[in-house]
Amino acid sequence: MTSAPLASPAHDPDLSAFARVVEPFRVMDILARAQEAERNGRDIIHLEVGEPDFPTPPPMIAAGRAALAAGDTRYTPAHGTRALREALAADYRRRHGADVDPERIVITAGASAAILLALAAGVNPGEEVLLPDPGYACNRQFVAARGALPVGLPVHAEDAFQPTPEAIAGAWGGNTRAVLLGSPANPTGTCLSRERLTAIVEVVRERGGLVIMDEIYAQIVFDHAEPSAAAGFPDVVVINSFSKYFAMTGWRLGWMVVPETWVDPVRRLAQNLFVAPATMAQTAALEAFTPATEALLQTQVRELEQRRDVLLDALPGLGLEVQARPEGAFYIYADCTAHGPDSEALCARILDQAGVALTPGTDFSPTRGRDYLRIAYTQSESRLREAVERLQTLLG
Repeated sequence: MTSAPLASPAHDPDLSAFARVVEPFRVMDILARAQEAERNGRDIIHLEVGEPDFPTPPPMIAAGRAALAAGDTRYTPAHGTRALREALAADYRRRHGADVDPERIVITAGASAAILLALAAGVNPGEEVLLPDPGYACNRQFVAARGALPVGLPVHAEDAFQPTPEAIAGAWGGNTRAVLLGSPANPTGTCLSRERLTAIVEVVRERGGLVIMDEIYAQIVFDHAEPSAAAGFPDVVVINSFSKYFAMTGWRLGWMVVPETWVDPVRRLAQNLFVAPATMAQTAALEAFTPATEALLQTQVRELEQRRDVLLDALPGLGLEVQARPEGAFYIYADCTAHGPDSEALCARILDQAGVALTPGTDFSPTRGRDYLRIAYTQSESRLREAVERLQTLLG
Protein backbone atom coordinates (compact mmCIF):
# COMPACT_ATOMS: atom_id res chain seq x y z
CA MET A 1 0.00 0.00 0.00
CA THR A 2 1.49 3.28 -1.05
CA SER A 3 1.19 6.31 1.17
CA ALA A 4 -0.21 9.57 -0.06
CA PRO A 5 2.45 12.02 -1.18
CA LEU A 6 3.35 14.64 1.38
CA ALA A 7 2.02 18.08 0.72
CA SER A 8 4.58 20.75 0.11
CA PRO A 9 5.21 23.17 3.00
CA ALA A 10 2.64 25.93 3.32
CA HIS A 11 3.58 29.32 1.98
CA ASP A 12 1.87 32.65 1.53
CA PRO A 13 0.74 33.23 -2.07
CA ASP A 14 2.43 36.14 -3.79
CA LEU A 15 0.51 39.39 -3.89
CA SER A 16 -0.12 41.24 -7.11
CA ALA A 17 2.00 44.28 -7.84
CA PHE A 18 -1.10 46.46 -7.35
CA ALA A 19 -1.90 44.95 -3.94
CA ARG A 20 1.67 45.50 -2.78
CA VAL A 21 1.69 49.22 -3.55
CA VAL A 22 -1.93 50.34 -3.11
CA GLU A 23 -2.10 53.29 -0.74
CA PRO A 24 -4.28 53.22 2.37
CA PHE A 25 -7.47 55.25 2.37
CA ARG A 26 -6.20 57.37 5.25
CA VAL A 27 -9.61 58.60 6.33
CA MET A 28 -10.60 55.04 7.22
CA ASP A 29 -7.47 54.66 9.35
CA ILE A 30 -8.37 57.88 11.15
CA LEU A 31 -11.93 56.66 11.66
CA ALA A 32 -10.60 53.44 13.19
CA ARG A 33 -8.36 55.40 15.57
CA ALA A 34 -11.23 57.70 16.50
CA GLN A 35 -13.52 54.76 17.19
CA GLU A 36 -10.87 53.12 19.36
CA ALA A 37 -10.61 56.33 21.37
CA GLU A 38 -14.40 56.27 21.80
CA ARG A 39 -14.27 52.70 23.06
CA ASN A 40 -11.79 53.95 25.65
CA GLY A 41 -14.31 56.52 26.85
CA ARG A 42 -13.33 59.66 24.92
CA ASP A 43 -15.81 61.95 23.23
CA ILE A 44 -14.78 62.34 19.56
CA ILE A 45 -16.34 64.77 17.10
CA HIS A 46 -16.28 63.03 13.72
CA LEU A 47 -15.52 65.45 10.89
CA GLU A 48 -13.46 62.98 8.87
CA VAL A 49 -15.73 60.56 6.98
CA GLY A 50 -17.84 61.74 4.04
CA GLU A 51 -21.06 60.32 5.41
CA PRO A 52 -24.12 62.41 6.27
CA ASP A 53 -25.28 62.23 9.88
CA PHE A 54 -28.87 62.24 8.63
CA PRO A 55 -30.63 58.87 8.72
CA THR A 56 -32.14 57.36 5.60
CA PRO A 57 -35.60 58.99 5.20
CA PRO A 58 -38.31 56.96 6.99
CA PRO A 59 -40.39 56.23 3.83
CA MET A 60 -37.36 54.61 2.24
CA ILE A 61 -36.63 52.50 5.31
CA ALA A 62 -40.27 51.41 5.41
CA ALA A 63 -40.15 50.42 1.74
CA GLY A 64 -36.99 48.38 2.33
CA ARG A 65 -38.56 46.58 5.28
CA ALA A 66 -41.70 45.87 3.28
CA ALA A 67 -39.59 44.39 0.48
CA LEU A 68 -37.87 42.05 2.93
CA ALA A 69 -41.15 41.06 4.55
CA ALA A 70 -42.62 40.28 1.14
CA GLY A 71 -39.66 38.07 0.25
CA ASP A 72 -38.50 40.47 -2.47
CA THR A 73 -34.89 39.33 -2.16
CA ARG A 74 -34.11 37.70 -5.49
CA TYR A 75 -31.84 39.04 -8.23
CA THR A 76 -32.98 41.92 -10.38
CA PRO A 77 -31.57 42.54 -13.87
CA ALA A 78 -27.89 43.44 -13.72
CA HIS A 79 -28.67 47.00 -14.81
CA GLY A 80 -31.44 47.45 -12.20
CA THR A 81 -35.20 47.40 -12.14
CA ARG A 82 -37.19 49.12 -14.83
CA ALA A 83 -39.19 51.00 -12.18
CA LEU A 84 -36.11 52.62 -10.65
CA ARG A 85 -34.56 53.49 -14.00
CA GLU A 86 -37.82 55.14 -15.07
CA ALA A 87 -38.00 57.05 -11.79
CA LEU A 88 -34.47 58.37 -12.35
CA ALA A 89 -35.26 59.36 -15.94
CA ALA A 90 -38.30 61.29 -14.68
CA ASP A 91 -36.12 62.99 -12.06
CA TYR A 92 -33.63 64.09 -14.72
CA ARG A 93 -36.52 65.67 -16.65
CA ARG A 94 -37.91 67.42 -13.59
CA ARG A 95 -34.64 68.52 -12.02
CA HIS A 96 -32.47 69.21 -15.07
CA GLY A 97 -34.75 69.35 -18.10
CA ALA A 98 -32.81 66.39 -19.48
CA ASP A 99 -34.47 63.78 -21.72
CA VAL A 100 -32.65 60.61 -20.61
CA ASP A 101 -33.85 57.29 -21.98
CA PRO A 102 -34.24 54.84 -19.04
CA GLU A 103 -32.36 52.30 -21.18
CA ARG A 104 -29.24 54.46 -20.81
CA ILE A 105 -29.43 54.28 -17.00
CA VAL A 106 -27.56 51.48 -15.24
CA ILE A 107 -28.18 50.90 -11.52
CA THR A 108 -25.00 49.88 -9.69
CA ALA A 109 -23.74 48.73 -6.30
CA GLY A 110 -22.77 52.26 -5.30
CA ALA A 111 -20.95 54.91 -7.33
CA SER A 112 -17.70 52.95 -6.90
CA ALA A 113 -19.10 50.14 -9.02
CA ALA A 114 -20.29 52.69 -11.58
CA ILE A 115 -16.80 54.19 -11.90
CA LEU A 116 -15.27 50.74 -12.26
CA LEU A 117 -17.80 49.87 -14.98
CA ALA A 118 -17.09 53.14 -16.79
CA LEU A 119 -13.36 52.44 -16.75
CA ALA A 120 -13.86 48.81 -17.82
CA ALA A 121 -16.03 49.96 -20.73
CA GLY A 122 -14.00 52.93 -21.90
CA VAL A 123 -10.35 52.57 -20.91
CA ASN A 124 -7.79 49.95 -21.89
CA PRO A 125 -4.93 48.71 -19.69
CA GLY A 126 -1.91 50.94 -20.13
CA GLU A 127 -3.90 54.01 -21.17
CA GLU A 128 -3.82 57.20 -19.12
CA VAL A 129 -6.68 58.80 -17.20
CA LEU A 130 -6.37 62.42 -16.08
CA LEU A 131 -7.48 63.00 -12.49
CA PRO A 132 -7.76 66.39 -10.76
CA ASP A 133 -5.20 66.82 -7.98
CA PRO A 134 -6.59 67.24 -5.32
CA GLY A 135 -9.38 64.75 -5.97
CA TYR A 136 -11.21 61.80 -4.46
CA ALA A 137 -8.57 59.41 -3.16
CA CYS A 138 -10.02 56.15 -4.48
CA ASN A 139 -10.18 57.34 -8.09
CA ARG A 140 -6.45 56.73 -8.44
CA GLN A 141 -6.93 53.20 -7.21
CA PHE A 142 -9.90 52.53 -9.49
CA VAL A 143 -7.79 53.51 -12.49
CA ALA A 144 -4.80 51.46 -11.33
CA ALA A 145 -7.00 48.42 -10.66
CA ARG A 146 -8.10 48.61 -14.29
CA GLY A 147 -4.45 48.38 -15.31
CA ALA A 148 -4.58 51.94 -16.58
CA LEU A 149 -2.34 54.82 -15.51
CA PRO A 150 -3.67 57.57 -13.20
CA VAL A 151 -2.14 60.92 -14.12
CA GLY A 152 -2.54 63.80 -11.68
CA LEU A 153 -3.78 67.06 -13.16
CA PRO A 154 -2.92 69.88 -10.75
CA VAL A 155 -5.87 72.19 -10.04
CA HIS A 156 -5.55 75.48 -8.23
CA ALA A 157 -7.50 77.69 -5.87
CA GLU A 158 -7.73 80.51 -8.41
CA ASP A 159 -9.63 78.10 -10.67
CA ALA A 160 -11.84 76.88 -7.79
CA PHE A 161 -9.75 73.69 -7.67
CA GLN A 162 -11.38 72.61 -10.95
CA PRO A 163 -9.59 71.74 -14.21
CA THR A 164 -9.51 74.25 -17.03
CA PRO A 165 -9.86 73.23 -20.68
CA GLU A 166 -6.39 74.66 -21.31
CA ALA A 167 -4.87 72.48 -18.58
CA ILE A 168 -6.55 69.37 -19.95
CA ALA A 169 -5.39 70.16 -23.47
CA GLY A 170 -1.84 70.68 -22.22
CA ALA A 171 -1.81 67.45 -20.22
CA TRP A 172 -3.40 65.29 -22.94
CA GLY A 173 -0.83 63.01 -24.52
CA GLY A 174 -0.78 60.33 -27.16
CA ASN A 175 -1.67 57.66 -24.58
CA THR A 176 -4.37 59.65 -22.76
CA ARG A 177 -7.83 58.15 -22.97
CA ALA A 178 -10.08 59.87 -20.43
CA VAL A 179 -10.55 62.55 -17.80
CA LEU A 180 -12.53 61.95 -14.60
CA LEU A 181 -14.17 65.10 -13.24
CA GLY A 182 -16.26 65.83 -10.15
CA SER A 183 -18.81 68.55 -9.44
CA PRO A 184 -19.24 69.39 -6.62
CA ALA A 185 -15.77 68.02 -6.01
CA ASN A 186 -14.41 66.01 -3.14
CA PRO A 187 -12.48 67.33 -1.15
CA THR A 188 -13.06 70.97 -2.06
CA GLY A 189 -16.84 71.25 -2.49
CA THR A 190 -16.34 73.47 -5.54
CA CYS A 191 -18.41 73.20 -8.73
CA LEU A 192 -17.55 73.06 -12.40
CA SER A 193 -19.44 75.73 -14.31
CA ARG A 194 -21.51 74.79 -17.34
CA GLU A 195 -19.36 77.06 -19.49
CA ARG A 196 -16.14 75.37 -18.40
CA LEU A 197 -17.60 71.87 -18.72
CA THR A 198 -18.73 72.65 -22.27
CA ALA A 199 -15.21 73.78 -23.19
CA ILE A 200 -13.66 70.70 -21.56
CA VAL A 201 -15.99 68.34 -23.40
CA GLU A 202 -15.05 70.01 -26.67
CA VAL A 203 -11.32 69.60 -25.93
CA VAL A 204 -11.78 65.91 -25.15
CA ARG A 205 -14.02 65.30 -28.18
CA GLU A 206 -11.38 66.79 -30.46
CA ARG A 207 -8.94 64.20 -29.12
CA GLY A 208 -11.32 61.26 -29.38
CA GLY A 209 -11.36 60.81 -25.61
CA LEU A 210 -13.84 60.14 -22.85
CA VAL A 211 -15.27 62.39 -20.13
CA ILE A 212 -16.49 60.70 -16.93
CA MET A 213 -18.42 63.08 -14.68
CA ASP A 214 -18.86 62.24 -11.00
CA GLU A 215 -22.05 63.97 -9.83
CA ILE A 216 -22.65 62.17 -6.55
CA TYR A 217 -22.98 65.50 -4.71
CA ALA A 218 -24.86 67.28 -7.49
CA GLN A 219 -28.09 67.53 -5.48
CA ILE A 220 -26.23 69.14 -2.57
CA VAL A 221 -25.51 72.59 -3.99
CA PHE A 222 -26.03 75.81 -2.07
CA ASP A 223 -25.24 78.81 -4.24
CA HIS A 224 -26.00 78.07 -7.86
CA ALA A 225 -27.00 74.64 -9.18
CA GLU A 226 -25.77 73.69 -12.64
CA PRO A 227 -27.67 71.19 -14.83
CA SER A 228 -26.40 67.64 -14.91
CA ALA A 229 -23.95 66.72 -17.64
CA ALA A 230 -26.67 64.28 -18.71
CA ALA A 231 -28.46 67.36 -20.07
CA GLY A 232 -26.81 68.14 -23.38
CA PHE A 233 -23.78 65.84 -23.34
CA PRO A 234 -24.94 62.37 -24.48
CA ASP A 235 -21.34 61.17 -24.87
CA VAL A 236 -20.36 61.96 -21.27
CA VAL A 237 -20.61 59.10 -18.76
CA VAL A 238 -22.41 60.46 -15.70
CA ILE A 239 -21.92 58.84 -12.29
CA ASN A 240 -24.28 59.36 -9.35
CA SER A 241 -25.23 57.73 -6.07
CA PHE A 242 -28.00 57.35 -3.54
CA SER A 243 -25.42 57.57 -0.74
CA LYS A 244 -24.98 61.28 -0.10
CA TYR A 245 -28.08 63.35 -0.89
CA PHE A 246 -30.44 60.45 -0.17
CA ALA A 247 -28.48 59.35 2.95
CA MET A 248 -28.21 55.71 1.85
CA THR A 249 -24.47 55.09 2.31
CA GLY A 250 -24.84 51.60 3.75
CA TRP A 251 -27.41 50.50 1.17
CA ARG A 252 -24.71 50.59 -1.53
CA LEU A 253 -26.70 51.88 -4.47
CA GLY A 254 -25.66 54.15 -7.31
CA TRP A 255 -26.26 54.65 -11.00
CA MET A 256 -24.68 55.77 -14.23
CA VAL A 257 -25.95 57.33 -17.45
CA VAL A 258 -24.07 55.94 -20.44
CA PRO A 259 -23.92 56.80 -24.15
CA GLU A 260 -26.48 54.94 -26.26
CA THR A 261 -23.82 52.76 -27.90
CA TRP A 262 -22.60 51.67 -24.46
CA VAL A 263 -25.92 50.26 -23.22
CA ASP A 264 -25.43 46.62 -24.18
CA PRO A 265 -21.69 46.37 -23.41
CA VAL A 266 -22.09 47.96 -19.97
CA ARG A 267 -24.97 45.62 -19.15
CA ARG A 268 -22.81 42.65 -20.10
CA LEU A 269 -19.97 43.97 -17.96
CA ALA A 270 -22.36 44.48 -15.04
CA GLN A 271 -23.68 40.93 -15.41
CA ASN A 272 -20.19 39.49 -15.21
CA LEU A 273 -18.62 41.76 -12.62
CA PHE A 274 -21.44 42.52 -10.17
CA VAL A 275 -24.42 40.27 -11.08
CA ALA A 276 -26.99 42.79 -9.77
CA PRO A 277 -27.42 45.67 -7.33
CA ALA A 278 -29.17 45.00 -4.02
CA THR A 279 -32.87 44.31 -4.54
CA MET A 280 -34.26 45.80 -1.34
CA ALA A 281 -32.10 48.92 -1.81
CA GLN A 282 -33.67 49.49 -5.22
CA THR A 283 -37.16 49.13 -3.77
CA ALA A 284 -36.33 51.59 -0.98
CA ALA A 285 -34.85 54.07 -3.47
CA LEU A 286 -38.16 54.37 -5.31
CA GLU A 287 -39.46 56.30 -2.30
CA ALA A 288 -36.75 58.94 -2.82
CA PHE A 289 -38.79 60.66 -5.51
CA THR A 290 -41.99 61.40 -3.62
CA PRO A 291 -42.81 65.03 -2.72
CA ALA A 292 -42.61 64.29 1.02
CA THR A 293 -39.15 62.73 0.79
CA GLU A 294 -37.89 65.50 -1.50
CA ALA A 295 -39.10 68.15 0.99
CA LEU A 296 -37.20 66.41 3.79
CA LEU A 297 -34.04 66.12 1.71
CA GLN A 298 -34.14 69.79 0.74
CA THR A 299 -34.46 70.74 4.40
CA GLN A 300 -31.27 68.78 5.03
CA VAL A 301 -29.48 70.60 2.21
CA ARG A 302 -30.37 73.95 3.81
CA GLU A 303 -29.03 72.68 7.13
CA LEU A 304 -25.76 71.67 5.47
CA GLU A 305 -25.49 75.16 4.02
CA GLN A 306 -25.84 76.67 7.49
CA ARG A 307 -23.16 74.33 8.81
CA ARG A 308 -20.82 75.34 5.99
CA ASP A 309 -21.31 79.00 6.86
CA VAL A 310 -20.53 78.38 10.55
CA LEU A 311 -17.17 76.90 9.59
CA LEU A 312 -16.37 79.47 6.93
CA ASP A 313 -16.79 82.17 9.59
CA ALA A 314 -14.68 80.33 12.18
CA LEU A 315 -11.80 78.74 10.28
CA PRO A 316 -9.75 81.88 9.44
CA GLY A 317 -9.48 82.62 13.17
CA LEU A 318 -8.03 79.15 13.67
CA GLY A 319 -5.25 79.66 11.12
CA LEU A 320 -7.04 77.45 8.58
CA GLU A 321 -7.33 79.32 5.28
CA VAL A 322 -10.14 78.44 2.88
CA GLN A 323 -8.77 79.41 -0.52
CA ALA A 324 -11.84 78.48 -2.61
CA ARG A 325 -15.40 78.80 -1.33
CA PRO A 326 -17.18 75.42 -1.31
CA GLU A 327 -20.43 75.63 -3.24
CA GLY A 328 -21.80 72.18 -2.46
CA ALA A 329 -21.22 68.70 -1.00
CA PHE A 330 -20.29 68.86 2.70
CA TYR A 331 -16.55 69.47 2.70
CA ILE A 332 -14.14 72.32 3.28
CA TYR A 333 -10.55 72.04 2.07
CA ALA A 334 -8.36 74.27 4.22
CA ASP A 335 -4.72 75.31 4.01
CA CYS A 336 -3.14 74.33 7.33
CA THR A 337 0.48 75.38 6.75
CA ALA A 338 0.20 77.97 9.54
CA HIS A 339 0.42 74.98 11.89
CA GLY A 340 3.37 73.20 10.33
CA PRO A 341 4.42 71.39 7.17
CA ASP A 342 2.59 68.09 7.69
CA SER A 343 -1.19 67.71 7.65
CA GLU A 344 -0.98 64.06 8.71
CA ALA A 345 0.90 64.99 11.86
CA LEU A 346 -1.49 67.87 12.50
CA CYS A 347 -4.58 65.67 12.13
CA ALA A 348 -3.07 63.11 14.50
CA ARG A 349 -2.36 65.85 17.03
CA ILE A 350 -5.85 67.29 16.75
CA LEU A 351 -7.41 63.86 17.24
CA ASP A 352 -5.20 62.97 20.19
CA GLN A 353 -5.35 66.31 21.99
CA ALA A 354 -8.69 67.85 20.97
CA GLY A 355 -10.83 64.83 20.20
CA VAL A 356 -11.72 66.12 16.70
CA ALA A 357 -11.26 63.78 13.75
CA LEU A 358 -10.21 65.43 10.47
CA THR A 359 -8.71 64.08 7.24
CA PRO A 360 -5.23 65.04 5.99
CA GLY A 361 -4.99 66.35 2.46
CA THR A 362 -2.58 63.55 1.57
CA ASP A 363 -5.63 61.36 0.92
CA PHE A 364 -6.55 63.68 -1.95
CA SER A 365 -3.26 64.99 -3.30
CA PRO A 366 0.03 63.06 -3.47
CA THR A 367 1.84 66.28 -4.38
CA ARG A 368 0.45 69.05 -2.15
CA GLY A 369 -1.70 67.24 0.36
CA ARG A 370 0.57 67.89 3.32
CA ASP A 371 -0.45 71.55 3.12
CA TYR A 372 -4.19 70.89 3.48
CA LEU A 373 -6.82 69.12 5.53
CA ARG A 374 -10.43 68.29 4.78
CA ILE A 375 -13.26 69.03 7.17
CA ALA A 376 -16.53 67.16 6.63
CA TYR A 377 -19.38 69.12 8.23
CA THR A 378 -21.43 66.00 8.81
CA GLN A 379 -22.31 66.76 12.44
CA SER A 380 -24.95 69.02 13.93
CA GLU A 381 -24.32 72.75 14.18
CA SER A 382 -23.91 72.48 17.97
CA ARG A 383 -21.23 69.81 17.55
CA LEU A 384 -19.48 71.91 14.90
CA ARG A 385 -19.36 74.85 17.30
CA GLU A 386 -17.95 72.59 20.00
CA ALA A 387 -15.31 71.36 17.55
CA VAL A 388 -14.36 74.98 16.82
CA GLU A 389 -13.98 75.64 20.55
CA ARG A 390 -11.73 72.60 20.96
CA LEU A 391 -9.62 73.65 17.98
CA GLN A 392 -9.37 77.18 19.33
CA THR A 393 -8.06 75.85 22.63
CA LEU A 394 -5.49 73.68 20.89
CA LEU A 395 -4.41 75.86 17.98
CA GLY A 396 -4.94 79.25 19.58
